[in-house]
Amino acid sequence: MPDAIAPELRRAGPADAEAIAALTREAYAKWVPIIGRAPKPMTADYDLAVRAHLIDLLYADGVLAALIECIPADDHLLIENLAVGPAHQGRGFGRHMLAHGEALARALGFNEVRLYTNKLFAENIAFYQKHGYRLDGETPFKDGFVVHMSRRL
Repeated sequence: MPDAIAPELRRAGPADAEAIAALTREAYAKWVPIIGRAPKPMTADYDLAVRAHLIDLLYADGVLAALIECIPADDHLLIENLAVGPAHQGRGFGRHMLAHGEALARALGFNEVRLYTNKLFAENIAFYQKHGYRLDGETPFKDGFVVHMSRRL
């Protein structure tokens, strides 16, 4: 059996928009029955996002496995989307991409990372809390609530 190819991390460009959309749809599909609609990342315009945001892609064994989409703000870095393909979950790629986002924040001169997720995505909230993110509050969104979280670096 050949050795696995080491994971590769690179910045996304316009040619990656379709692959980003596909990975995001796969990663978030499990939430559709829970909230009764497609989560916001499933409906995003990734042709626009790759030009306006910082999106980094993680390839494992030559396949797009995970991504993180970040938006620099005045005083923090916002993680807009962190997605791991279902076939690659449980391998530490989510944790790796979260750490990458935090390193990116530091490199850009920020000492805080913020993110948000649907209140019904309990496993996501638990994942972020396990990695040092605190709950900052909730806001209504469509038929539910968004949970806002942050971490000081």
